[in-house]
Amino acid sequence: MREANDGVDAEGFIRQVPGVPFQMEYRALLAAVRYQLPALLGRHLIALYVYGSVAEGRARPGQSDLDLTLVLSDACPAGLLVQLEQRRRLLERCHGEVSKIDFDIGRRAEALAPGNRLSWGFWLRHHCRWLWGEDLARRYAPFKPEVGIARAVNGDVLTVMQRYILAHASCASPVERLGIQREAARRLLRAIQVLRRLDERGWPWTLEDHYSRAQRLHPEQRAALDFFYAEARQPQAAAVEFAQQLGAVLLWFERQLRQG
Repeated sequence: MREANDGVDAEGFIRQVPGVPFQMEYRALLAAVRYQLPALLGRHLIALYVYGSVAEGRARPGQSDLDLTLVLSDACPAGLLVQLEQRRRLLERCHGEVSKIDFDIGRRAEALAPGNRLSWGFWLRHHCRWLWGEDLARRYAPFKPEVGIARAVNGDVLTVMQRYILAHASCASPVERLGIQREAARRLLRAIQVLRRLDERGWPWTLEDHYSRAQRLHPEQRAALDFFYAEARQPQAAAVEFAQQLGAVLLWFERQLRQG
C-alpha cells in the first residue's frame, strides 16, 4: 500500500510544488526579483521560476537560499549574463533574509527540447513555481516515478562531484569552503537516487526524504550518510576530513553504478 508521505498523489503522479502563499519574510525580495530581472533582461527573459524551500513555504529566514530558475532566449547575449550576475550579487547583499541567491539558467530551446523532457520538463513541472513570463511547465504533463528522471535530473554525478572536489581544494576562504561543503553534501544526498530500484514507487521530495531513503536502502553507508546530512544542514567539518569522506563515498557510488 502507498504511504501517505511517499511523494506521489493518489493516481501515482509525483507531487508538485504546493500553491501556498509565500512566506511574509520573502515577499519583498520576490517582488524585487519579479521587477528587476525582467527590467534588466527585457525580451531575453522568457520565464522566471522559484524552487526549493521558498517556493514551498518552508524556508528559514536568514538561513535558507533563494533558488531561481531563469529561462532565457536562445539569442541572449553574453554581456547580459555579466550584468545578471552583478544583479544577483546586489540582490544578495540587499536582502539578508536569505543566505544566498542562486540562479539556475537555461535557454528556451533547451527547456523545450524533446530529448530534455525527463530533465527540464520534469524540473519545470514538478519542482518550479512560476513567477513571471511564459509558463513553459504547462507544455508538460505530470510525471510518474521512474529511474530515467533521476538520471536525467542529476546528470553525470561523478563528473559533477569531481567539480566540487576541485572547487573545495582551491577555496580562498573558510566561508567559501564551508559553502561548497554544504552544496556538495546536498547534491550528493539527492544524487543517490540515481541508484533507484526499478520496483520503487515513491519519490523523495525534501533533503530529509532523500536522506531517509538512502539510509533505508544503503545501510552500509549509514555513517557516511549521517556525515553528509550534517554537512548539508550546518557544515563544520575540517577540509581534510570532508575531502576524505567525499572521496570514499564516491568510490562506493562508482562501484554501485558499475554493478547496476
